[in-house]
Amino acid sequence: MPLTIDTTRFGPLEIEGEAVIEFPAGLIGLGGSRYALLANDEGAAIVWLQSIDDPSLALPVANPWQFFTDYEVKLSDSEAKRIGVTDPAAADVYVTVRATQPVEDCTANLRAPIVVSAGRGWQVINEADNAPMRAPLFANVAQPATAESAA
Repeated sequence: MPLTIDTTRFGPLEIEGEAVIEFPAGLIGLGGSRYALLANDEGAAIVWLQSIDDPSLALPVANPWQFFTDYEVKLSDSEAKRIGVTDPAAADVYVTVRATQPVEDCTANLRAPIVVSAGRGWQVINEADNAPMRAPLFANVAQPATAESAA
């Protein structure tokens, strides 16, 4: 059964019940336990994690492998057991995005990814060695040419 929420960022939205992600432990620093992923198109690099419980709360998230090809998520045995994901291929992973101006300063939190499987979501602590909290999202963005670099 679809539900309608009146978001402050996107206006009224109708969300199918099966699109709602339950976060039994919530998200670090945020309220509510029900969210939905919103995207303009299926291949969008950055999507929104919209709270169902708080229409004013929407968080930009991204598929980390679209920006960090060598990214890996390592979980302790107890963390993997807690979230109940035994097959990594059955889960989707997102990282939160800190959007700023200029765009070159945007970062992604690779240390605390969000794992979604079977309608449930968990924010976990990534124990991989190279998983900073603020990884430059657009590290490879071309810098505009200046008069000095053109000479």
